[in-house]
Amino acid sequence: MSLGVALIGTGFMGKCHAMAWRNVATVFGGVPPRLEMLADVADVSDLARAFGFARTTTDWRAAVTDPSVDVVSITTPNGLHRTMAEAALRAGKHVWLEKPMALTLEDAQAMAELAAERPGQVTLLGYNYLRSPAFQAARAMIAAGDIGRPLAFRGVYDEDYSADPALPWSWRMTHADGGLGALGDLGCHLVSVMVALMGPVAEITAMTQIAVPMRPSPEGPRAVENEDSALALIRFASGAQGSFATSRVARGRKCRLQWEIHGSAGTLVFDQENMNELWVHRAGEAGFTRHLSGPEQPDFAAFCPAPGHNFGFNEQKVVECHALIRAIEGRAPAAPGFAEGVQIERVIHAMAVSNGRPVSLQEAAHEAA
Repeated sequence: MSLGVALIGTGFMGKCHAMAWRNVATVFGGVPPRLEMLADVADVSDLARAFGFARTTTDWRAAVTDPSVDVVSITTPNGLHRTMAEAALRAGKHVWLEKPMALTLEDAQAMAELAAERPGQVTLLGYNYLRSPAFQAARAMIAAGDIGRPLAFRGVYDEDYSADPALPWSWRMTHADGGLGALGDLGCHLVSVMVALMGPVAEITAMTQIAVPMRPSPEGPRAVENEDSALALIRFASGAQGSFATSRVARGRKCRLQWEIHGSAGTLVFDQENMNELWVHRAGEAGFTRHLSGPEQPDFAAFCPAPGHNFGFNEQKVVECHALIRAIEGRAPAAPGFAEGVQIERVIHAMAVSNGRPVSLQEAAHEAA
């Protein structure tokens, strides 16, 4: 089956999706997808030729309703996610949507409900850090009991793209168009990892901070509405505990998605800035052992037969694309889809409303509404 693909958005993540669609059959085999339509607000004919798409449109609705299109990749600003994803679902298409899922928890829940009414249509969210071989190896170790019972999680996702106070104001810094700030841009990635490794969250105590309250704009200084950073203490449904931190103003940090899990019989440590290394300690050992990504880990061998040859950010997206195709073909479920995505949204929105007090996810969902 050759899937017809429409891609909406041609920015950083749009290019990433385009590379994934072009490379997925080369890496994993199968029938190459048909890159039917590229959509953006401006003429993107040059990009269509570079990306390999047959046609372009400035009307995204034409892309999601085109009869030659089976699956729609959505890589647009956050405020357009619900409208576009729901239109694609109603048009009978599968949907690959970049994170965060939506501006609000209410929007995410509505999207998940619509997807649930269409079980034959696959939804997948762009949480590509779940695809790295090192992460997959860590999840397998936990499932096998290699580090015993997980007792605690410590996670950080820091970048510094907003650290300069002279950085101009943008739509990303508003609730109406950007939604949450560091939590929606970075923190949701950390939550996706945390929940996949530790299970559901029961209770959260969090604080958020706007480090740069005003930003310059052509019209004069404008207020920043969403958080620059967030800290949280977490109680998981299993009884395990956790700590969480994310910031878009952490100077010197570029992609510090770092986490460790303390188990009753060992510890796992990972840092995305060294994404081909997983550090493992087991009870009775003096310290940690470095495990390099290699063909014995899931998906690595499809790219390279030799260990120690580094995996990269875009390779994760190819793996994610392959997972979507497998789900559409009925060979494996797609996760996280919209149903799982709502659980991630509930966690980050609970952090946004906690204001230093413990809240359950149910309490926070009521307040966020």
